[in-house]
Amino acid sequence: MREPNHVHPATPGAPARWLTVAPERTVLGVIHNVTSATRLLDLLTVFDGDRRVQTVFTCTGSSPFADGVAEFAAARELPFLTWDEAVKAEFDLAVGTSRGGALHSISAPLMGAPHGAGYNKRLSSREPGAGSREPGAGSREPGAFGLTAEWLVYDGELIPSAIVLSHEEQLARLRVGCPEALPVAHVVGDPCMDRLRASLPFRAEYRAALGVRPDQRLLVLSSTWGRGSLLGAAGDLVLRALAELPHDSFRVLAAVHPNAWYGHGGWQLRSWLRPHLDAGLLLPPPADGTWQAALCAADAFVGDHGSVTLYAAGLGLPGLLGAFDEDSVATDSPMAALGEALPRVSPTRSLAAQLERAALRQPTDPRLAAVTSQITSHPGEAPARLRRLCYRMLDLDEPAAPLAPRPVDVPRDLPSASRSPVEQPLLVEALVTAGDGDDAATGPHRPLEPAGPTEVLIRRHPAHARAAATPHPSPADAHLSVTAGEPDARWARAADVVTARAPASGPHLAALTDELFAAHPGCALIAVPQEDGRCLLRTRNSGDFQGCWESPPAWATASLTASAVYAWLLRHGDDLAGEVLVRLTPDGVPARLRVWRLGVNPAPHSAS
Repeated sequence: MREPNHVHPATPGAPARWLTVAPERTVLGVIHNVTSATRLLDLLTVFDGDRRVQTVFTCTGSSPFADGVAEFAAARELPFLTWDEAVKAEFDLAVGTSRGGALHSISAPLMGAPHGAGYNKRLSSREPGAGSREPGAGSREPGAFGLTAEWLVYDGELIPSAIVLSHEEQLARLRVGCPEALPVAHVVGDPCMDRLRASLPFRAEYRAALGVRPDQRLLVLSSTWGRGSLLGAAGDLVLRALAELPHDSFRVLAAVHPNAWYGHGGWQLRSWLRPHLDAGLLLPPPADGTWQAALCAADAFVGDHGSVTLYAAGLGLPGLLGAFDEDSVATDSPMAALGEALPRVSPTRSLAAQLERAALRQPTDPRLAAVTSQITSHPGEAPARLRRLCYRMLDLDEPAAPLAPRPVDVPRDLPSASRSPVEQPLLVEALVTAGDGDDAATGPHRPLEPAGPTEVLIRRHPAHARAAATPHPSPADAHLSVTAGEPDARWARAADVVTARAPASGPHLAALTDELFAAHPGCALIAVPQEDGRCLLRTRNSGDFQGCWESPPAWATASLTASAVYAWLLRHGDDLAGEVLVRLTPDGVPARLRVWRLGVNPAPHSAS
């Protein structure tokens, strides 16, 4: 074993003699952009708990998407060196998760690892010899980025001392792209896939942190960067998902690649997506790992040729391709095979139907099984294998404690869809089923005397998204629900149902409802939540009703109560009293809503 080196002039901060801990080795973490930085930090967890190792960081400055690196480093308090400082110093090991930049200038054994799900992208150098590792390499047909001599050789010399691979199949492609690198190739598995699988038992915690109720489904829209990505080539899918999928039954989250986020700027991306955020889209920042928690929490995905799509398929999630840029995908890679195995989103069939079809067929699809089996050759073993390799390169005894994959962190801050104090206008479709089996959509019907409780199936959609996504008129039997204070006059004047924002009673109640009826000339029903959890419902012509849920579910908001009662009133007329069973999906568990006219004693609770 080497003699410990207690003096590390490359360590930022105080001079070595003033440091509290005297490390024996210094590791340099090489950042290319935020994408590579997030994966780099995952890899460097192999040194957690070991005071013999000091890690410092630098950035090559070679990425066109370098914006955000300084903020990323500052937020995580990374000890940082400029690139000029880093190339003048010596280190015991350098770790990089990208092949970009003048890596040959680093004075340390270099370990190179992928920053995605293996090696799936094709990327030629920007000009012959520029950024490439041997003269003229840029003129050749590009292979997989990271597996060819163009990115591994400089001036006839192999740059990395170790190349980390996630699957044995990559050895065959490396043999073609850079055979001289085979002796330094190490198949360790995929640390990210291991973390995702270790996180699956905590699905409920991730869903709760993301604001997804147990009765809801989470759809993840995954977009890599570039013109051929989901956002670049099929950005309207975000609007379509929000418009087509019922507001109460689905949450939609967009996982956007850091290069797209920092290439345009977070403010700009949020500005472009503002109508979708107002309609309920979740848009977590790309650098906090929320996309990993979202995959563990998800029920389905729509993706493209990015690594998140491959990881989602590897977790067994049913999915579709919203875009797929074949020209950016390496031939014979798992991603290329995934592009052939996953169905494309159809513009003519409903998105919900396509997702249901995927959920039925994909679990037994042998093509998908073959693709996802190539994510890692050593499931669950990547952290241990990676640590063994790192300590061998550092010439240090490996810590005795075993190293297992660590679950991803629970998101601390909900990626808020919107902070607007006004709920989005909702277009509500209600199917009312009488107790005698007579089905009808809501409409002007005569009063009925049903044999049993009436059932109402409620489907709500953001009105803005619904109107923008389809040129067809809304169903004639749909009604519009808004919150008091709706700023858009189009929706305010056309609203059928208005929900007050705060409880009111006594003379304040009469003044409030008079004001709301005057401000919403098309309104037929106003709902006012009460302190005791009940809901007062005042019609323009028929008087006052009271609504009360029996064992109220989480989705039983005042606005949904109002829509259920409005549909029931249209069905049964002014003689409304009794119980209605409300569902959000045809096979969902119904919730029991009791409604009675004020001044008439309500019937006692029935058993749920």
